[in-house]
Amino acid sequence: MNILVTGAKGFVGKNLIAELRNKGYNDIFEFSRESDPSLLEKYTKDCDFVFHLAGVNRPKDVNEFMEGNFGLTSQLLELLKKHGNKAPVLITSSIQADKDNPYGRSKKAGEDLLLNYYKETDVKVYIYRLPNLFGKWSRPNYNTVVATYCHNIARDMDIQINNPDAELTLCYIDDVLEEFLRALEGHPTIQDDYCVVPTTHKIKLGDLANVIKSFKDSRGNLSIPNMKDALTKKLYSTYLSFLPENKFSYDLKMNCDHRGSFTEFIRTLDRGQVSINVSKPGITKGNHWHHTKNEKFLVVSGEGLIRFRKIDSEEIIEYRVNGDRLQVVDIPTGYTHSIVNIGEKDLVTVMWVNECFDPGKPDTYYLEV
Repeated sequence: MNILVTGAKGFVGKNLIAELRNKGYNDIFEFSRESDPSLLEKYTKDCDFVFHLAGVNRPKDVNEFMEGNFGLTSQLLELLKKHGNKAPVLITSSIQADKDNPYGRSKKAGEDLLLNYYKETDVKVYIYRLPNLFGKWSRPNYNTVVATYCHNIARDMDIQINNPDAELTLCYIDDVLEEFLRALEGHPTIQDDYCVVPTTHKIKLGDLANVIKSFKDSRGNLSIPNMKDALTKKLYSTYLSFLPENKFSYDLKMNCDHRGSFTEFIRTLDRGQVSINVSKPGITKGNHWHHTKNEKFLVVSGEGLIRFRKIDSEEIIEYRVNGDRLQVVDIPTGYTHSIVNIGEKDLVTVMWVNECFDPGKPDTYYLEV
């Protein structure tokens, strides 16, 4: 199947082409502003489906709106008619198309061209009035406020919030791609005479800014965003794609002493925290018990001995663990416990606890095993 994608170097085009290739579509005609204009003649002759994504969002001159959003569409459709090509055509319009502004009028003109083309040729056409899109590979100060906020906040740059209570309708690029693939297979989602991406999200501008700022803060407070919230999950993935390439990593606070180190890695509101414990050879750590707090230990390097004793018993229970055989050991409540490095190198243990440490209520009581 030969697939023509106009606007191939743009935000949606780059993501779409990558996903088409993921799905096994390898015969893709990529057309962009940098392409030789004569290629469009060949592509419109041989294509089996058209994704017409090219357009103008923020021109230097408002006249470019009509030229970019109407002129190229007209040229594309005329070439398809010239070659008698009945390939379905999908066009990306905007929710602005019903508004009386230069951008909206240009998008509406493009829609009308496609509707007339359908009436003349009976070729399948799919008109998508898209809201504000966001996701990886979008451009700050061009595609969406999400891109601008992610880019600036990741670089400690100021952001502008004109009206914190202004509500945005956002649509994530992966949801767009899923819908476009359905259209490619002949099953678009139709609503009120237009095609739509069924999954969208609403958020106030001020809330959007605060959520993205929290992603930056999470490196310091070790928190993980609420991945149960679909919009937060998508925004966080987008934010990470805007990290400066020399800022992918960040330091953790290592609490070091002669015994080794203890370093908190991740803290969550409802799933506890993860820490990394390093013990030097011969060192014993622990010797305490908990009423409610519970843990999981996973030794990933070295040799260790985890010892347990129920606080009202003399019986000692032992588990030998090592990094050559990854094995999780649960730490039940009511058992005092310790971990001893019985090897000749550092003992490295990943420790999960069901609640973040609260110095006001540590639920930790010293008692030797």
